[in-house]
Amino acid sequence: MNGAQIIHPWWLRATHWINALAVVAMVMSGWKIYNASPIFHFNFPEEITLGGWLGGALLWHFFAMWILMANGLIYLSLNLATKRFKRKFFPISPRALLLDMLAAIKGKLAHTDLSHYNQPQKLAYLFIIIDIIVLVMSGLAIWKSVQLPLLRELMGGYDNARIVHFVAMSALVAVVAVHLLMVALVPRTLLLMIRGR
Repeated sequence: MNGAQIIHPWWLRATHWINALAVVAMVMSGWKIYNASPIFHFNFPEEITLGGWLGGALLWHFFAMWILMANGLIYLSLNLATKRFKRKFFPISPRALLLDMLAAIKGKLAHTDLSHYNQPQKLAYLFIIIDIIVLVMSGLAIWKSVQLPLLRELMGGYDNARIVHFVAMSALVAVVAVHLLMVALVPRTLLLMIRGR
């Protein structure tokens, strides 16, 4: 087993787990912040929020935000520098994506070679990267609305930036839920993200 091929290098595993913790902290603290001024006619249960009170939630949210931003930049930089980004995420073929999606629905999507992402995985991981960028930008437009008027207007104004932030958060939670389901169905992928081989 010592000679097994490294599929996920140490830096990828480290940034993955740091991002995972940062996203959990941001989502849970974000739910607490949302509850202080709801956009829609519901609140999140207090048991799944983080921070205890609005000030505490804001502290957690900004703490996790800086970690997510720094770690995300490291992740993207190393993926681009090692050419892993192009190798792992491209190309995406609409036809192959459709075939893989149909195979997944039928429960026949193969996971024999974990060194290659299937088409839905490629799309999901690219979506997560883009979605986190939208989350950070909309979050900055909310947090620094006066200092970043161009970004605020790009989001359609302060109130719309809150909606963009909420929708992007909801999309991220949905993709992560599917990701966790897939990990439960193919537990070897969890071991791979821990050991790298």
